[in-house]
Amino acid sequence: MNRIDVKRRNVLDHRKKQFADPAYKETQYPHRLNFYATPPTADITLEQFEQWAIDRLRILAELEACSFRNKSPPETALHMKPLLDKYLPLDATSSSHSQLHAQRQKDHYSHFILRLAFASTEDLRRRFARVETMLFRLRFQTDDSRERAAFVRTLNLDWESVGEEEKRALAGQLATTVGFGFGGKAVQRVMDEEWCRVEWTKVPDLVEGRKVFVKGGKAYVPGREQQSMVLNAFTGRLEKALELTARALPRLDEDDRLTPILNHLSKNFIAPDASYTGSGQAIEGAEITARNMDNLSQHFPMCMLHLHKSLRRDAHLKHFGRLQYTLFLKGIGLSLEECLGLSLEECLVFWRASFSKITDDTFNKEYRYNVRHVYGDVGGDSNRRSGGYSPYSCQKILTEHAPGPGDAHGCPYRHFSMENLTTLLRSTGVNDPAVLKGVKEDKESQKFHMACNRVFEHVHKAEIKRAKEEGVMTAAQLETIVHPNEYFKRSYLLKNMDKQKKDVKMEGS
Repeated sequence: MNRIDVKRRNVLDHRKKQFADPAYKETQYPHRLNFYATPPTADITLEQFEQWAIDRLRILAELEACSFRNKSPPETALHMKPLLDKYLPLDATSSSHSQLHAQRQKDHYSHFILRLAFASTEDLRRRFARVETMLFRLRFQTDDSRERAAFVRTLNLDWESVGEEEKRALAGQLATTVGFGFGGKAVQRVMDEEWCRVEWTKVPDLVEGRKVFVKGGKAYVPGREQQSMVLNAFTGRLEKALELTARALPRLDEDDRLTPILNHLSKNFIAPDASYTGSGQAIEGAEITARNMDNLSQHFPMCMLHLHKSLRRDAHLKHFGRLQYTLFLKGIGLSLEECLGLSLEECLVFWRASFSKITDDTFNKEYRYNVRHVYGDVGGDSNRRSGGYSPYSCQKILTEHAPGPGDAHGCPYRHFSMENLTTLLRSTGVNDPAVLKGVKEDKESQKFHMACNRVFEHVHKAEIKRAKEEGVMTAAQLETIVHPNEYFKRSYLLKNMDKQKKDVKMEGS
């Protein structure tokens, strides 16, 4: 009797079928919208894998930021348009754009890459499903009506069309429920409308808002409200798919190429990563000198302001505090290639003057080399060629080297108690109860970068309003700040708008 080799037994588990027989081929994209039901299988490079995911992450993080700022749908759409055009463009089929397939391929792949990155924990899955639904809603609302209808027909959703006789029998109740009014005109509007019948549990938001008529456990939904059912179907399918993805994640542990990238992306969901792309040169007209640092500190984010105040108070910072602050100063213009004639010596002058309680000999022995190494002035060939270390992003400050007793580095919005954070904010003039309450809610929700942006917008409220009115800065130039050096640059430019008005060059322009 021949026994079947267990290793060659047919895969019968439906949950494993999608991995059993991969078909490596190009996917066709007949529609702009996508429910992401089929995983992509064609080859892409590791560089595309990472960059596409980062670009999508920027969009999702900004959508989440709009949500926490309570922006209305029209405001969100207006704010997101330049960002979507830049990072994740997706043109309509009718546009006949030459890059249509490439756009949809990037959208398809980037969704599944982030699905892998954010399927590991329940919190990440929930947040990912929520922001992906927000992105789908934004696209659904802006899609061409005919293309949208054609896409919806392909979904095979569990809807039942309401026939003419049933519409006529329920015309009065349907008209009253959806606000068509009374009389013959209302009845005619009911007859002209496309209606469908679904289980009321599939449209709880419409039932709660009294936008549908419910009878016998069925909700009668007019065509104008069917968006809700599509969105609920999208969210439900995505949540189930994320659970299946979580079960498959252990299979990726053996791939040492993808795991580090996915881990990095999942960490960046705390705050989107943004390696500072500034040149390290001072802003034109800004006096970036050791003697002017106290004056410039008014433009520092709270993390750097706390380091500056601690340095002034104690005449000393521990290692990670020195590293975080030195890199920030390097990023604002205290660099070797400073165009205003400043040099590495300027930074050494600043640190030597700040460490006023030690001798020159102690400073030269214990601290001077570290500063030069950070700037790439000493060290190995690789360090010198790369110009030393890059300034820390918010993501790095939030997730690495948590401060201990006596440390001053880190992010105040994450690492301070609410009482200490409130004291720090009040010391800088942030006393508005609504702002402090918002910061508290952001901190409790672990939206630390949102708390920082909330304070920035409060402190620069008048300047931001003027910049928008006069067209000095675009919405893209005022997008969510995710880097301390961008905070400083934007703050300085806003506060010195008259000097910079002729030629304001912001990152992301």
